Amino acid sequence: MPPSKQANKQTITLKGSAAIVTEFFKYAVNSILFQREVYPSDDFHMVKKYGQVVLVTQDLALENYIEKILAQVQKWILTGSVTQLVLVILAKDTRATLERWVFDIKLVEPAADGTEPSSSKPEAEIQSEIRAILKQIVSMVTFLPVMQEDKVFNILAYTEESAEVPAGEWFDTDPLAIEASKSQQVKMRSFSTDVHRIEAMVAYRYEE
Repeated sequence: MPPSKQANKQTITLKGSAAIVTEFFKYAVNSILFQREVYPSDDFHMVKKYGQVVLVTQDLALENYIEKILAQVQKWILTGSVTQLVLVILAKDTRATLERWVFDIKLVEPAADGTEPSSSKPEAEIQSEIRAILKQIVSMVTFLPVMQEDKVFNILAYTEESAEVPAGEWFDTDPLAIEASKSQQVKMRSFSTDVHRIEAMVAYRYEE
């Protein structure tokens, strides 16, 4: 009998997990901006990612803006100092908050008995979970209210008090919440690596 192969992979590192989470945010943000028509559809092109087609902006200014934000977010993830990212869609004229796409960033709890996982969560499984969230973002369009007005967006990062914040780039801001009486929420799917768990939900303005 041939010797059995060792199938176990080394557990994913913090750095590797931070890269996976940051990359997910890049595609999630692009998908939301496209699906919710914050930018014209002509500004996006199709790329293959996670075994499916996803849409990414080809507007250089927007691409640079998102990349700059995510570079900082990745640093915060590495230091464990960011707990939540929120993409807020606002009415351009009134600045009323129309939608808040919320992504909680949590550390995966160690096993109750204190033992380390014997193997890493397979990359294919992580990608499958991410694919499910991105597909859910697309399907959300079928029931989220149509937003007729011109829209802008903002990205909020919720960080620990100890987080290092680059001067002049990030500043304290209003949470841009939707009034409770006019807000509906939908919990979305989640994904996890060996290190992080990302839980998502969307809150949207609903007026009868």
